[in-house]
Amino acid sequence: MSTDKKLIVLLGPTASGKTALAVEIACALDGEIISADSRQIYRRLDIGTGKDLKEYGFIPYHLIDSHEIGEAFSVAHFQKAAFDAINDVITRGKQPILCGGTGLYIESLLANYQFSHVPHFLSEPLDIQFSHVVFGLNPSTDERREKITKRLQARLQEGMLEEVQQLLVDGVHPEELRWLGLEYKWMINYIEGHISKDEFEKGLETAIHQFAKRQMTYFRKMERAGIEINWIPDTLDFQAKRDFILNFI
Repeated sequence: MSTDKKLIVLLGPTASGKTALAVEIACALDGEIISADSRQIYRRLDIGTGKDLKEYGFIPYHLIDSHEIGEAFSVAHFQKAAFDAINDVITRGKQPILCGGTGLYIESLLANYQFSHVPHFLSEPLDIQFSHVVFGLNPSTDERREKITKRLQARLQEGMLEEVQQLLVDGVHPEELRWLGLEYKWMINYIEGHISKDEFEKGLETAIHQFAKRQMTYFRKMERAGIEINWIPDTLDFQAKRDFILNFI
């Protein structure tokens, strides 16, 4: 699709403040947000996946709460769904903003992944040619660890465990949740009595720190593969980070 609208991409590790910043940019540019998060597509996983839907305010968002737990959703599914959402946003004259931390999903769009077999839901391979600019958030290791710890404690207080317990009561199979990885694997192990509460909280916190580190490793790999990421200086305050993006554009 030919357009003068550049796709704005905002990526970063977990707890780096992507959503709040994406919402600010969307407010400034009459934009809509397309989520690049592999688990926020699933309904009823609100606290555990950190959807923070209240942060969006009146800003429209896409690829959140679009599937039921257990429904198939691969990189190919994401690529098609995001491709359609971005085209839809552009067609309506709005600014598309892709925001998330799932590097593989983001790369599948920006690098126009081609699969060995055309997915069954496509008649022919996608040809993705969006003009784009990528921004990255990369808090210092100490700040990242502090934010992760604080956010995990907040989610536990908000009822993250209770949310999962209710899903089990509603008939969601434990393995469907364990398959989602990270928080869900640890929560199921705790709920089923395989680990103590202390093991659960300390182990999960460590696992999230390790996950954030892997996210950054993937983003660096994307850079080496030729995707330019404009890293926003972490020394800037929130408003200055917003201005950094707007001035760059």
